[in-house]
Amino acid sequence: MDWFKYLIIPAVVSYFGIILYRRVAISRDIVANPNFRNLHASPLPVGGGIVFSFVFVFGLFFIWWLNQISDDLFWVLGVGGCVAALFGFLDDLKDIRASRKLAVHLLLSGWVLFWLGGGPLSYIEWLPALVAIPASVLFLVWMINAYNFMDGIDGMAVSGAVFVSGAITLVMLLTNSKSEFIIVPVLLLTTTSTFMVFNWPPASIFMGDSGSVFLGYIFGSLILVTAMSGDISIWTWLVVFGYFFADTTVTQIMRVILVKKWYRAHRSHAYQNLARITGSHLKVTGGVVLYNVVWILPLTLWSAMKPETAILAVVLSITPGLIFSFKYGPMLSSS
Repeated sequence: MDWFKYLIIPAVVSYFGIILYRRVAISRDIVANPNFRNLHASPLPVGGGIVFSFVFVFGLFFIWWLNQISDDLFWVLGVGGCVAALFGFLDDLKDIRASRKLAVHLLLSGWVLFWLGGGPLSYIEWLPALVAIPASVLFLVWMINAYNFMDGIDGMAVSGAVFVSGAITLVMLLTNSKSEFIIVPVLLLTTTSTFMVFNWPPASIFMGDSGSVFLGYIFGSLILVTAMSGDISIWTWLVVFGYFFADTTVTQIMRVILVKKWYRAHRSHAYQNLARITGSHLKVTGGVVLYNVVWILPLTLWSAMKPETAILAVVLSITPGLIFSFKYGPMLSSS
């Protein structure tokens, strides 16, 4: 794997790019002011996700130029990822209306399915296209928004990206995968790890939608791509995203039940409530990271190495998150 030596360049470029962007953002007043949702007492630069997103995209372009990945994969992850990051950054600057965000998310989802021939569900003979395509679009839109939901306290979203990309890389290495896809999580691990240095509590910069929309799009696309190729099963993806899926699902369902205008911005995720109660982003983000490493990672590897146990691994990975999110989520605070 000679391409590993190229990964030091994205790390260095990301590091100095974030430092430069932070200075520019402060001078241009591209900041997130304190509000009820971000749980901060002072303004911080926002939109830093555009740096690691673009470094990833340019790194992927270079790898594609060297014929290390296919054209389809580059169009889905490289070009689509670039559009997702740019749109997210525009939202960081202009605060785009929800209806327009949804329209772009639908277009991004359509772009993925176009290059993937409709996605994995389209290849299930007994499933009509009128069901398979909308279901795939709904999944991708949900992934984009779910990742945005998890960007509520310092380090939460980016540490999740580091963990997932690292865990998936480890899975592919342990299963002796020869797939071209392995470079993607490795590149994502490199660029997001660099950003985590600046976003770890107490954060000095936020990723904003330019980071969260990009990450949701990339992970959603990777799930479909690897499910189609057979490199990583959907069960293993469910395991590795165990806490994120549990938190976002429980929170949205409970808000629909408890809150009249459930679709509005809020801070009722379990991790947000605990950060507010404890007064510490570090304790909560660190706790989730520890949970992922100690509990979710072994289950992820187990599901990949022993496919017959994958469904059990999914149950074991998601159940604690469901209980935690039900107890400390909207039931505790629906604001």
